[in-house]
Amino acid sequence: MKLLNHIPAWIKNKFFIALTLFIAIILFFDKNDLFTQMDRNRQLHDLQKSKHYYSARITAVNAELGKMRSNPATLEKYAREKYLMKRDNEDLFIISENYQDGKN
Repeated sequence: MKLLNHIPAWIKNKFFIALTLFIAIILFFDKNDLFTQMDRNRQLHDLQKSKHYYSARITAVNAELGKMRSNPATLEKYAREKYLMKRDNEDLFIISENYQDGKN
């Protein structure tokens, strides 16, 4: 009984207790609690960064595709560099970029 006498009256108020419980439930025990919201915001930020990256990449690829469709020399250059294609009368030598001191 003496312990209850030392607690301020505003803490024993039923509205304060209800508000405190409500805030605790919302912040920690709800399915959309504070930590879940922070994690979702981080995921959203990561997805937006990925969206910007892929949008820029799509634009670059579409520009390259337009060049290939309009110029056969660009198409041949792309095929030679990316797919290592060659003409019938050519020899192809592949030199590795990470070749160092004869080890590889």
